[in-house]
Amino acid sequence: MEERILLVEDERGLVVTLGDRLHSEGYQVETAGDGKEGLDRATQEPFDLIVLDVMLPRKNGLDVCRDLRQRGLTVPILMLTARSQTVDKVLGLKLGADDYVTKPFDMHELLARIEALLRRAPSTPPGPGAIHQFGAIRVDLRRAEVTREAKPVGLTAREFQLLRYFLEQRGATLSRKELLKEIWGYNAATSTRTVDVHVAGLRQKLEKDPGHPKFILTVTGLGYKFAS
Repeated sequence: MEERILLVEDERGLVVTLGDRLHSEGYQVETAGDGKEGLDRATQEPFDLIVLDVMLPRKNGLDVCRDLRQRGLTVPILMLTARSQTVDKVLGLKLGADDYVTKPFDMHELLARIEALLRRAPSTPPGPGAIHQFGAIRVDLRRAEVTREAKPVGLTAREFQLLRYFLEQRGATLSRKELLKEIWGYNAATSTRTVDVHVAGLRQKLEKDPGHPKFILTVTGLGYKFAS
């Protein structure tokens, strides 16, 4: 089945060039020419990935990204922008983007990043037990929706994948190396605090008292586990 990509970009030449290349790589591509149209399509239709420009008419890409996460959508978002300032990149990632490419970009690099995001996203629908409830949190794995006290929780695609893995391995102690391999595809030799940063993000969004978590627990010297 072809993965569906939503390209939200107002630069017509880039839409044609990038759209044609993505089609040639086997992706099904839909386009939106401004931020409002992009937000509407992303919330009304299923997509496997969103390529989102920052500088857009009607609604900028950062606001679109924020609104998608606030509505509980976990679809991977790759942001495009002509800006090179670090502050814009950090802001985009904080608002829920999964990756960030600055224009002008190398087409091969962009395709590699798209492939990586799609590879990390869940590819098969969960079976029985797709609904998980803990405390005020409800997780619907089939619909990729997370709510807290019935209100949508805006998780990034990687945060959702991490939470899903915790739920599937409930009660087991998971090392950082295992989590890096399963969620990010990193090899065991990679040294990074990526896991710690994402666990802290999940705790902020899901735990009543993030400083004293009840569900996502630290196992000193070993890793983490989700309390069963």
